[in-house]
Amino acid sequence: MNPILIDFPHEFETDRLLIRMPKPGDGKVMYESLQASLEELKPWMAFAHIDQTLDDVEANIREAHIKFLKREDLRWLVFLKETGELICSSGLHRFDWKVRKFEIGYWTDSRHTGKGYTTEAVEGITAFAFNELQANRVEIRCDDLNVRSKAIPERLGFTLEGTLRNDDLALNGEDLRDTCIYAKVKR
Repeated sequence: MNPILIDFPHEFETDRLLIRMPKPGDGKVMYESLQASLEELKPWMAFAHIDQTLDDVEANIREAHIKFLKREDLRWLVFLKETGELICSSGLHRFDWKVRKFEIGYWTDSRHTGKGYTTEAVEGITAFAFNELQANRVEIRCDDLNVRSKAIPERLGFTLEGTLRNDDLALNGEDLRDTCIYAKVKR
């Protein structure tokens, strides 16, 4: 099976959100979202420690667009339908097309946290994975100390399958961190 030949929609909606693949020109809104969110992202995301220009972010968006079309990584941008504002970046990553397993990652624009948007987006992306991509398994992995990130799979009924102890280094490069693995599986 050649994944590039797998057809599925490049956008879909939930009650409040439009979820779509990144497109050339999205760099500006992504750059603004990153700038507004850096302090909240720094404890958890390595990319938040890299000084990025608007051109760097636009290049990243274009690379994500290409990877999406090649079915190598399925990054999703999440917009509020009512206003068109970027709410979060999410996606299906580190997948295996033969097994049909996918990992959801996400980060939220700090200006839109605490409103349930990311939970709604992850619920929509999970449904998309099972319905459109015939997923057998959808995972969410997060740092055990990232309480806000852990709350999403817990709210959505994912099963905590285990915690990998001393699995990773914190972004300071010294402290060991534990990784929680949550999953939903096709029954």
